[in-house]
Amino acid sequence: MTQTIQLDAELLYAELLLGVKALIAATTQPVVLAGITSGGAWLAERLQRELGLPGDAGVISSSMHRDDFAQRGLAMSAQTVLPFDVNGAHVILVDDVLYTGRTLRAVINELFDYGRPASVQLAVLVDRGGRELPIQANVCAATLSLPASQLLELARDEDGRFRFVLENKDV
Repeated sequence: MTQTIQLDAELLYAELLLGVKALIAATTQPVVLAGITSGGAWLAERLQRELGLPGDAGVISSSMHRDDFAQRGLAMSAQTVLPFDVNGAHVILVDDVLYTGRTLRAVINELFDYGRPASVQLAVLVDRGGRELPIQANVCAATLSLPASQLLELARDEDGRFRFVLENKDV
């Protein structure tokens, strides 16, 4: 069963934009954005444009470093494309929903395959709790509690507007 939930994704995006602006303002160094496929990549692309940052935002996939790769295989989502030198970069990873932290662990491993960044920060639209690893966001637009049986995902309409979809997982 799939349903749209009543969280206003566009309003939360505005909060995320303010938080990422603050992260960028807090450093004197250039910052690059990398969005985690697929919702995080959509967010990073829009943030890149609206913040007026030069170049393109990166896209980073967790699929090659997931601890459940044997069960899931290679995802059909976009693969990693980082249009900047990772070595010495100040990277802000962008994701739609932070849950267990396992995807972030895999993404950080993927990022380090490309080089050694000077710093890595995390900006998320929603933190739904349920952490299995000690990972937290530097910027989080909202915190939400959901049962483990539910999956929260960001969706993007044809006009580029964001909304959330809530699905019940098969247990």
